[in-house]
Amino acid sequence: MANKSETKAKILNAAEQLFAEHGFKDTSLRTITGKAGVNLASVNYHFGDKKSLVRAVLGRYLEQFMPRLEAELEALLEKPSFTMEQVFASGKQPLLELDNFRKHGASTFMLLVGRGYTDVQGHLRWFITTRYSKVLSLLTEAVLRANPNLTAELVFWRLHFTLGTVIFTMASSIALREIAENDFHKKVSTEDVANQLIPFMAAGVDAPVEREIELLPKEAMGG
Repeated sequence: MANKSETKAKILNAAEQLFAEHGFKDTSLRTITGKAGVNLASVNYHFGDKKSLVRAVLGRYLEQFMPRLEAELEALLEKPSFTMEQVFASGKQPLLELDNFRKHGASTFMLLVGRGYTDVQGHLRWFITTRYSKVLSLLTEAVLRANPNLTAELVFWRLHFTLGTVIFTMASSIALREIAENDFHKKVSTEDVANQLIPFMAAGVDAPVEREIELLPKEAMGG
């Protein structure tokens, strides 16, 4: 008979796979317990409810990723100056190290984060922003230090656009690597994908701050 820690791990592993494949909304506790080979009482005992299970699944990755990212950002902020590329490069090693934590950990983590947004899991965003508020504040501070011309509102939008880019690219990194290897006939690693991604993200967040663009041309307004 499995002990309590083994049962908990079975539930987490089954939930992780199903959440990544089908999303949080479309995965029932009954489906999870069936895949894990446990009864519903076990889920209630270890996690209480589905929301807590969702946070626990993502929490395994966050507990690995966030402290490493925090350390990288703190080290960067000690420098007198740095570029936007260096800001985003700070997240490369913490993300890649998730592959050592679990097989395809980086892509799974990004896929789970993406599911949290597309499934409108407000409690999940609340969990991340409150529990890891210091890390998110350090990231914002680093972005503003790298480009003081940005406003808080611009940083909000640009970081969310960047998050979408990271989620799509890293969540589909295995498929992207296969396509690139087939088309360009050279081996591509997850780190290679990240190296392509970093300057793209930096350029987007670091884009010049333009004045507001009129929604209609002057001719359309009789000008």
